[in-house]
Amino acid sequence: MRLLLYLFYFLFFITQSYASTIQLNPALSGMNEPTDIQFFPNQNDLVVVLEKNGTAKWASLKTKKIGELFYTKVSTSSELGLLGLAFHPQFNENRKFYINSTVKKNGSNFTEISEWKLPQKDPQKFKAIRSKVLLSVKQPYVNHNAGQLSFGPDGYLYIGFGDGGSADDPFENGQNPKTFLGSMIRINVNTQDKPYDIPADNPFIKNKKHLPEIWAIGLRNPWKFSFSPEGKLIVADVGQNQWEEISIIEKGKNYGWNIMEGNHCFKPRKNCDQKNLEPAVFEYSRDLGKSITGGYVYFGKSIRFLKNKYVFADFVSGRFWAIDLTQEKPPSQFLGKFPILVSSFGQSPNGEIYVAGYNTGIIYQLQAGL
Repeated sequence: MRLLLYLFYFLFFITQSYASTIQLNPALSGMNEPTDIQFFPNQNDLVVVLEKNGTAKWASLKTKKIGELFYTKVSTSSELGLLGLAFHPQFNENRKFYINSTVKKNGSNFTEISEWKLPQKDPQKFKAIRSKVLLSVKQPYVNHNAGQLSFGPDGYLYIGFGDGGSADDPFENGQNPKTFLGSMIRINVNTQDKPYDIPADNPFIKNKKHLPEIWAIGLRNPWKFSFSPEGKLIVADVGQNQWEEISIIEKGKNYGWNIMEGNHCFKPRKNCDQKNLEPAVFEYSRDLGKSITGGYVYFGKSIRFLKNKYVFADFVSGRFWAIDLTQEKPPSQFLGKFPILVSSFGQSPNGEIYVAGYNTGIIYQLQAGL
């Protein structure tokens, strides 16, 4: 009997080891519902972790020291909170960064994009202060706020907006070019006398039927997105009931929601008009997960088999995958399944990938499996 028990444990261990090609190595602990991970420019050790409740913490991966970078009052119902941070491309000179948060004003919730500044470069000695609000967008519901913002290789700030929430996009914001909701916008923050400017090459700057800030439309809830080393804008868009998707966002294009969910008709369920709609480059069904969390293209050195592959996961199921986005129809590579709610990824300047456990409060580094 004891021999059978030992055999069972041995087989279980072997099965679990081979089931995962990566492992999650705890790098930081003690976070409270982390929503974003961003590394200070040119520093592989110093990181900012956002918490849903409005606290941003700086942390050293080397010394494990943690401190408060700033706190801002936010609405936290459902998917609201402090959701995203992006360092200015010239942060080391101007010490500016930008955040995406949800705030309550006059009884309503708004997505607020604001500029912050560190008095000095060292976050361990000085707290950041808010400089100004760039824009404020009213949210009709408490879900599908997206929350990511990031500077592209062109130096402009990209901000992803969800469709505004509830279910099925009741206001059809995804296909409405007169609202920020359900779209990716692109703005120039390098202005003096106004919150932001609109880049001259934005696709709809001369089209009165569209808001000039819009870069692309047809998104449902682009919770996380990133730029690949060669400049591709990769968006993980959370699905409604059946399909989670990844898209490469390009200038002026329409990504289908709520006509499409992934590469499938949503409204109507059959024979929908797919003309001028961009297909997803990858999708997976609800039997594998229920809420996609976008990651990064790996260019580090510690996991050779992930080189140049896009790594992502599912918030609910804890499954991790990698795909090669240089292929037209990339097959997925299953990396493992872990008991964490994957709320965010982060990438160090040297290309290593980190992940936040929303339920554990731990920041993990992805490493090769045993």
